[in-house]
Amino acid sequence: MTATQEWLRSILVVAALLGSGVAALSQLEPGFMPKGGKTLLVEIFGASPAGAELKNVLTSRRTDEEWRGALGEGAKKLSEVEQRTLAAYLSVNMPLQPEAIERLKKPSDLEEVLPRDGRDLAWYECQSCHSLFSSHLTQDRSVQAWLNMFQSPFHRGLKMTAQEREEFARYSALNMPMKIDDVPRDLRF
Repeated sequence: MTATQEWLRSILVVAALLGSGVAALSQLEPGFMPKGGKTLLVEIFGASPAGAELKNVLTSRRTDEEWRGALGEGAKKLSEVEQRTLAAYLSVNMPLQPEAIERLKKPSDLEEVLPRDGRDLAWYECQSCHSLFSSHLTQDRSVQAWLNMFQSPFHRGLKMTAQEREEFARYSALNMPMKIDDVPRDLRF
């Protein structure tokens, strides 16, 4: 076997191994991670996306503390951390644009018009470059420390808006680190 053939064989073996790892990870879902604000909001209002109470939420701007006081009965079933996560999500992402609100006709519409939350951003943005486990799930950082992470050269080029970075940082500061046993074995690397 020539050196070129050996090199090509090695490349094919590595590609096959990487492909099988990606396929295994693609079977996983982010449901093991703490819920993000979008998920929590859909749980509270998803059955009635055209209701006046939801429209008030989607058209208002409030601080985290103001949101915690304004969320009403639906939020009372949430844990303390979930209430804080939802309030942070709303303070970063509301109000929605009027055209997004006009698209709310049926229950599934709410999930489609809401911006991604911190869990979605971590799941879909972090894993393309490095381990979600070591880079996100096991980190204990403040909001500012998470925002500072975006200043590193390899994170500056991420296709995330300032609003998405703020959402990611707030979600992560509230919900990380996770307990190792709560993370699926296939993601512990």
